[in-house]
Amino acid sequence: MTTPFHIPAPPAAWPRHPLLNVWADDPEPGALLDHLCHQGGLVFTINPDHLYHLQRNREFLRAYRQADVITVDSHYVRMALNRMGRPIHHHITGSDLVPRLIAHASTHDVDLRVFLLGAQPGVAQRALERINARHGKRLVVGAFGPSMNFIRDAEETAHALRLIRDSGANALMVGLGAPKQEIWLARWREALPDVKLLMGVGATIDYEAGEVVRAPVWMRQMRMEWLYRVLSEPRRYLMRYVRNTEFLHLMWQDRRGRYRDPLA
Repeated sequence: MTTPFHIPAPPAAWPRHPLLNVWADDPEPGALLDHLCHQGGLVFTINPDHLYHLQRNREFLRAYRQADVITVDSHYVRMALNRMGRPIHHHITGSDLVPRLIAHASTHDVDLRVFLLGAQPGVAQRALERINARHGKRLVVGAFGPSMNFIRDAEETAHALRLIRDSGANALMVGLGAPKQEIWLARWREALPDVKLLMGVGATIDYEAGEVVRAPVWMRQMRMEWLYRVLSEPRRYLMRYVRNTEFLHLMWQDRRGRYRDPLA
């Protein structure tokens, strides 16, 4: 299958498939946890909102193409790929991956030292306290909730980098929302040589802090978490989910060989 760019070879443990102008990995969850704990890497979780921005934001696309692992954080993206003969067996969301990864490190005595960057001031610290209390050990070693101007503030960015380095963290989870978190991680990855694992985690820090309540388990099992978000915060989510239906048209184009990367 020809693609408009070179897709890097995946780790031997799982397959990798083209997904418009990026790609999607299909790791078995247990294998992924072992890989992240021992190998690390830059990890993004793709969904229709990311695909929307990936057709428009060149810096976001550059960040995505630096990723080591891209999991599918959307049942609908997974279904679309499956219909195209690019089977994705595992639906791995950031909000599920983070607590599973920390629990895996705790029970397997893995040296994982996490720094949480994102959410409103004070929220990341509450997430730190709740996670460490849950596991009875200091797995999260630092937290910082930046200002709204963080991305454009060189001084605050330098302060955040110092906090991360001084904490001794070897894993960084950034919850600034897409595309900001992915661009920030790709831009500053080389400035954090001791951090082997870097993840864009969206609202996960809010969930871990108890600041935002996730959809009930039955809604998540029925792949309806998006509806819960729309009903909970319609001003924030309604138009986002409406515009995200664009990916269905793009996947239809791709299936017929008509998709062209608008940023190529």
